[in-house]
Amino acid sequence: MTPVVFASERLLFTPATPDAGAIQTIFAFPNEYSVGITSLGYQVVWATLAMRSDIQVSRLFTDCHEPLPGRPELLGYSLSWELDYVNILNLLEFLEIPVKSAERSSDHPLVFGGGPVLTANPEPFADFFDVILLGDGENLLGDFIDAYKEVRTADRKTQLRRLAQVPGVYVPSLYEVIYHDSTGAIASIHPIDTEIPAKVEKQTYRGNTLSASTVVTEKAAWENIYMVEVVRSCPEMCRFCLASYLTLPFRTASLEGSLIPAIKRGLEVTDRIGLLGASVTQHPEFEQLLDFLSQPQYENVRLSIASVRTNTVTQKLAETLAKRDTRSITIAVESGSERLRQIINKKLTNEEIIQAAINAKAGGLKSLKLYGMVGVPGEEMSDVEQTVAMMRDIKKTVPGLRLTLGCSTFVPKAHTPFQWFGVNPDAEKRLKFLQKQLKPQGMEFRPESYNWSVIQALISRGDRRLSHLLELTRHYGDSVGSFRRAFKQLRGQLPELGFYVHANWSTDQILPWSHLQGPLPQATLLKHLETAKSHFEPPLAVSIR
Repeated sequence: MTPVVFASERLLFTPATPDAGAIQTIFAFPNEYSVGITSLGYQVVWATLAMRSDIQVSRLFTDCHEPLPGRPELLGYSLSWELDYVNILNLLEFLEIPVKSAERSSDHPLVFGGGPVLTANPEPFADFFDVILLGDGENLLGDFIDAYKEVRTADRKTQLRRLAQVPGVYVPSLYEVIYHDSTGAIASIHPIDTEIPAKVEKQTYRGNTLSASTVVTEKAAWENIYMVEVVRSCPEMCRFCLASYLTLPFRTASLEGSLIPAIKRGLEVTDRIGLLGASVTQHPEFEQLLDFLSQPQYENVRLSIASVRTNTVTQKLAETLAKRDTRSITIAVESGSERLRQIINKKLTNEEIIQAAINAKAGGLKSLKLYGMVGVPGEEMSDVEQTVAMMRDIKKTVPGLRLTLGCSTFVPKAHTPFQWFGVNPDAEKRLKFLQKQLKPQGMEFRPESYNWSVIQALISRGDRRLSHLLELTRHYGDSVGSFRRAFKQLRGQLPELGFYVHANWSTDQILPWSHLQGPLPQATLLKHLETAKSHFEPPLAVSIR
């Protein structure tokens, strides 16, 4: 089926005409078209494949697809949300491909995947993928395709062994994981023989031309938006933050060489621009970028901006956004407690938070959204009370500015200093406390589901024993109850839910991703962890050694 959604696309690249013997490839996003086409990572990889004459690529979403090849050689997935794994398995069944890599033959395509979820910790999905690409796709994708071409006519085993030699290409089946016992921790992870690399290193693109949209469409979740990546990673290094630690070092797009030319290209097809990045306003030439967008010829442009660092919210920024059809700005403060912000390395004071609110209102913005977090390691109830006090102070100082606190539960993430901590079971009560305190004050409180945080933690800290569990829960539904039901069914075959989600792990424990090298060595993460723990209150018992 070739639905009308594709007809509304305006391409910002020129697809190549595929060669006669081009590699038949399906590139899938495990969600609906409107969601997938709003993913900048998916757009860029698709365009990169489509611009190669040696690849014939077809797109596949859960609700629509382009004409698909009868015998695809490669099937790729971009995974950016954990629970989309369900749709990966559904789409494999739709294509009549065995869900498990071990059951595929040379008649089936090689199934590869990439994206932030798989780069952080691919182990819970190890049974489903033949190949996983770790890190930035700019060079990695081309290296992967070129290596595949060398062994295109070889048997599957030879193909996988050759691909495993490419830096950043991880072939899970070529690594053996041994456990102390079926319900215990990992005893060792090693390659099946000496020809396979002992560690796979995440690939980092170090250029100063970052990503920009390759397609604009009214059918996207953000209608007609053209996205420009302003920065990659974040220099702040909050100790829980995957977006910072996993993607280090902090890189900025060249203003004249990348950003302005990209924005000009986008403005030829749309008037809606989205500036993306974990810390957009920390681009060293952000003021000049604002000046460019403030020119009279762009007065009809609608500007959206990702979360900005609190102490970079100037009146000028607020004015520019207000004039460009933005009514609100989002800042991540994590907590109203100075001590807690020291624990997580959030270099911010309450005075700076209040000043950001003052500047937002003075610049003409109508509302301010703050991101907070509960259950952070070392948090006491008094820290949560200080968040309430901070919100009251902002409201009192800046009356008339609409305030929203979005709040999540701390979830441990691989390759961060807090990867050894579990989810705090008291977090659910603390979310309810904030709701009770803030609602009567006329402030909007938007908590993220605590149960979703439990599932997220399970997947973010899981090992490959979870693959079987994920297969089961797909048929039960994506609730915490479904996961508990699957754990019950598999009792004795893997650890309990609490081991993955709530337990504080020992720092000498082998982690599920110990054979996958992120940007920082473990010794550096441990130093950052020790610094965080130095701010803990003495009564807090921590089982981390």
